[in-house]
Amino acid sequence: MLLWAAVVGFLGALATMLFRECIYGLQLLLTGQSGSFVAMAKSLPWSMRLLLPAAGGLIAGAILVLAKRVPSSATSDYMEAVAIGDGNIPVRQSLLRSLSSLATVVTGGSIGREGPMVQLAALAASLVGRFTHFNPARLRLLVACGAAAGITSAYNAPIAGAFFVTEIVLGAIVMESFGPVVVASVVANITMRELPGYHPAYEMPPFPPIAGIEILWFVLLGIMAGIAAPQFLRLLGFSKKLFTKSALPLPLRLGLGGLLVGLISIWMPEVWGNGYSVVNSLLHTPWLWWSVLLMLLFKVAATAITTGSGAVGGIFTPTLFVGAAIGYLFGQALHVVLPGATSAPFAYAMVGMGAFLAAATSAPLMAILMIFEMTLSYQVVLPLMLSCVVAYFIARSINGASMYDITIKRNRDAQERVRLRGIHMSELIRPADTVLPLTASFSEISGLFLKYPVKYIYIVDQRNRYCGVVALQDITSCLLEKSDTQTRVAADFVRREFLHVVTPEMSLGDALQSFLDHQGERLPVVRSHEDPELLGAVYKTSLLDAYFRLDRSHELHA
Repeated sequence: MLLWAAVVGFLGALATMLFRECIYGLQLLLTGQSGSFVAMAKSLPWSMRLLLPAAGGLIAGAILVLAKRVPSSATSDYMEAVAIGDGNIPVRQSLLRSLSSLATVVTGGSIGREGPMVQLAALAASLVGRFTHFNPARLRLLVACGAAAGITSAYNAPIAGAFFVTEIVLGAIVMESFGPVVVASVVANITMRELPGYHPAYEMPPFPPIAGIEILWFVLLGIMAGIAAPQFLRLLGFSKKLFTKSALPLPLRLGLGGLLVGLISIWMPEVWGNGYSVVNSLLHTPWLWWSVLLMLLFKVAATAITTGSGAVGGIFTPTLFVGAAIGYLFGQALHVVLPGATSAPFAYAMVGMGAFLAAATSAPLMAILMIFEMTLSYQVVLPLMLSCVVAYFIARSINGASMYDITIKRNRDAQERVRLRGIHMSELIRPADTVLPLTASFSEISGLFLKYPVKYIYIVDQRNRYCGVVALQDITSCLLEKSDTQTRVAADFVRREFLHVVTPEMSLGDALQSFLDHQGERLPVVRSHEDPELLGAVYKTSLLDAYFRLDRSHELHA
């Protein structure tokens, strides 16, 4: 498996580089220059800034319409293919969606390019696994290796790439899967470094030493990021609902989104692209606070418009942009309040990137490792760890949202598992309709058996205490033998040894064991063994349904 992981790491790096070169080539074709989207936007006349994103949106939407018409039995999302699928990623649908993303990105859409890059790397892994006839479990792992290679290639962060997949996609760090993922990440990073034109996405300055008391300000930054990230995700969701309600065809919807982004870019060309160049500028040159604030507001709006309109792409990089801007503003505010007593704003921007990413992805470990790998400075570790962890817990306490649907589903499933483990029979009790007193006549007993298709009738005394059951078999035998039934009552037929009962506090596992000992469809529920007041019945179907959901949830995330 490690050998195949290395192959996938190499192919994932090539797929990522191919997508990047396509972007540069189309930039040259459209505008005569390649590289920074912000520089490209600034060089264009206002009319081109307005119309180019709109045209790109129309083309991207038309390609998505074609992608939706392609028949496919599998999901095109690599995360779902790994987490809940069999590892099969449809080729034509994935290529068309990546082509749509390329149209959006290259025409200035405010969206990340890492989404299609990782998708293509995962697709390459899926094709390798299918060609070599991997079983579903190994194929899922190979696709995870491809995703790790894509993240590593996009951000020059092999450790963070490995932890991105294990923490977000796989949902657990297990050595059997973590080992191949690490190999794929390392090979992808080595491959990218050997390819011509390689340079890190972010050029991080040296992180300054942090004095003892200043660490508290990074905790405060984590609190701010933890509060802001869920609102950012909520805004993206609101934008998506708003565009969906417009009832416009998909190409027109994306075209409208592009037009709005183009309109913003007339005054603020920094909204074009994923924000790489602007973050690098924040880290290396001084900015006025109001310029950063305006840029942040317009960039958030442009990202919400682009993603909300239905464009295919990532929001990982725009999330880093938002975190950097929030951190920079926070650092500038501290300089005003405590001049000379705090680090430069760029230090807070660097930590802000990690904190906001941790809060938005619900993956603090990955965020810590990514920023550390970008800086390669031990000085950043302590403030970064504190800020990321605080941001994560603050965000989780607000609503537990994540930018990735699979993480949201996994969190819900985890909550469901906890709830199911804590289920007691009191939650599954249903009324026991087949109950008679000890004094019930034979005609009442036979009438109840005729009314309900059951094998046993529960018998209670005058205080509603459970005494046992009357079996259908005994009543049938009595009728066949033509015995005297006029004077006989329930007390004459009751089976007192039939004492398989359930109590309200009994756990799911104990109740299931009781059903295994008793081959019936239901069991009586009594208040306690000392006080056997009959409360109702628990049905096997209800119990097995709860147990199946718990077992299925474990299976999906094993």
